[in-house]
Amino acid sequence: MIKRTLFFGNPAYLSTRNEQLVVSFPEENKKEATIPIEDLGYVVLEDPQITVTNGLIRKLVENKTAIITCDQQHLPCSLLQPLVGHTEQTERMRHQLNASQPLKKNLWQQTVQAKIDNQAGHLLRRGKNALKLKRWIKEVRSGDAHNHEAIAAAYYFQSLFSDIAGFSRNQKGVPPNNLLNYGYAILRAVTARALVSSGMLPSVGIYHRNKYNAFCLADDVMEPYRPFVDALVYEMVETGGQITDLNTNLKSELLGIPAMDVVIDGKQSPLMNAMSRTTNSLYECFLGSSRKILYPELQSQ
Repeated sequence: MIKRTLFFGNPAYLSTRNEQLVVSFPEENKKEATIPIEDLGYVVLEDPQITVTNGLIRKLVENKTAIITCDQQHLPCSLLQPLVGHTEQTERMRHQLNASQPLKKNLWQQTVQAKIDNQAGHLLRRGKNALKLKRWIKEVRSGDAHNHEAIAAAYYFQSLFSDIAGFSRNQKGVPPNNLLNYGYAILRAVTARALVSSGMLPSVGIYHRNKYNAFCLADDVMEPYRPFVDALVYEMVETGGQITDLNTNLKSELLGIPAMDVVIDGKQSPLMNAMSRTTNSLYECFLGSSRKILYPELQSQ
């Protein structure tokens, strides 16, 4: 089942009744709305004048619904997840924490290769040259000691948005960096939600290890999924519409990321479901029953 994403960009009072999320509005002539909680995967809260009852928060967390809040720049800045995401959580975390360094290096090698392969597929889909990326895939070694991930990313973005003057991938760079930032933030939340549901710690990574980053493993696992966000943003840019200001229409398109179709293990699947398969396959690697992470493939056509 594909879970819904709700976005609240205006003042509202959110509560619960009869296992429903109840939305009440300040305007007297506006009727309240109800949505079944079991249908929800993500709730994005942007307006600072939104009130949420503790009863609703509890029910959303029990349903494993990710609650995302936004900062003054309207970008997702926090994620509320359950303390217990899996019945075998303690055992699963133990396997994750005991993972050997050679295993982590091998998992990062697979992750980088999958990311570069998807970047190549995306460039080919846009009729752009991807020969260098295809070559670099074969050159990635255990732990990506030569940092092909960064080298490939620089070449990829330079090629993808070559028609946009002055573009480089930068958090504060020119558009469509603003769209990429928002899309990646949604993708990060999807990844963290899947990791918790698979009983793992999103903060303990296989490559990323910044002590100030609470989502190191999420940042690892989401890497091969980034080109799917890039593909959506590229299409938004190609329409020729306004992309300087991140308005409601643009956000609405980007909030569709969890439900967008991807191909994983030869079958089409919503991205959020594919992410769950990826995180489960990662746990199997930590457990020792598998040596391969399952990632989606961005096909060139």
